Amino acid sequence: MATIHDVAARAGVSPATVSRFLRGQRVRSAEAIRAAVDELGFQPNLAAQSLKSGRTRAIGVVVPDITNPYFAAVVKGMESVSRERGYRLLLANTDESAEREAELLAEMARQVDGIILAPVTEHEEAPLELRDSGVPVVFIDRDLADGESFDAVLVDNLEGGRKAAEHLLALGHTRIAMISGGQESTPGRYRRAGFMEVLEAAGIEMPPELDLIGDFREERAYQLTLALLSLVEPPTAIFTASNLTTLGTLKALHDMRVDIPGQISVIGFDDLDTGPLLRPALTVVDRPMVEQGVLAMRLLLHRFGDEETQDLPRRIVLGIKIIERASTAPPPGPHGPATRRTGRNR
Repeated sequence: MATIHDVAARAGVSPATVSRFLRGQRVRSAEAIRAAVDELGFQPNLAAQSLKSGRTRAIGVVVPDITNPYFAAVVKGMESVSRERGYRLLLANTDESAEREAELLAEMARQVDGIILAPVTEHEEAPLELRDSGVPVVFIDRDLADGESFDAVLVDNLEGGRKAAEHLLALGHTRIAMISGGQESTPGRYRRAGFMEVLEAAGIEMPPELDLIGDFREERAYQLTLALLSLVEPPTAIFTASNLTTLGTLKALHDMRVDIPGQISVIGFDDLDTGPLLRPALTVVDRPMVEQGVLAMRLLLHRFGDEETQDLPRRIVLGIKIIERASTAPPPGPHGPATRRTGRNR
């Protein structure tokens, strides 16, 4: 089996430099070391490293919904970085419960070197207690009201909501519904705020029956979509503020035999692996999900280093883009009411 000395020789550096790299510290020859590790199939002795350093070589990842494809992509990005640095991930699901989250964080604090967290709400004490006890914490996707005290990797949710509204307005829609997430979370509040901002600027007031607050879950979105379809005048377009919300809405429209986009256009937030394969293919607000995980892990590993660990918290906000596909189109004309069922989907 390859040793740390073999890796050092292959990379042209000292064993001490390789050791610092494996501990997550910054080194100048990181790419050369990473290549040597891969080429030699080097497996660091994690138990020996833990005894010597007092570290567990484990990182906790706490997310609100492990079934959400977004978090699967984010964790994939995290793991791609942690694996090459010799860290294992401990993944836990809070099920959108602040109480469960507090319990998990208390348990993990004794088992891991640091935690990447998507908090349930923006007003919580558990992450603050972790920080004060010396456990590094990095936020992903969501933030706290006291967010400046933590490293965080977010996306421009406000701009995502704006882009979705601009896209639908450009197609000619004026009776538009939105199914957002809980307003106590960063993505739920900011996506809705950006969407409403553009509608208000265009002189369009969204009535309460079209401004629906969901919980980022499929079943709730399904029920809310049925409520929209039961209106005397249903919307001609729906913006769904998460991928699971989109799935619930699409299922309801399919079950009610509503033609997409002939009767109702749909634009979702977050692309799905099957998005291009759906009929019609799904228009989405897309974000770099895997990259979010990569950056969050790098921020956390930076906090493990012996140098520069007293930097001010870093806040990274990634951009978004619209992927325009076939699920959005101009609204139906006056002779094609949105409530008419065609018995098929396009």
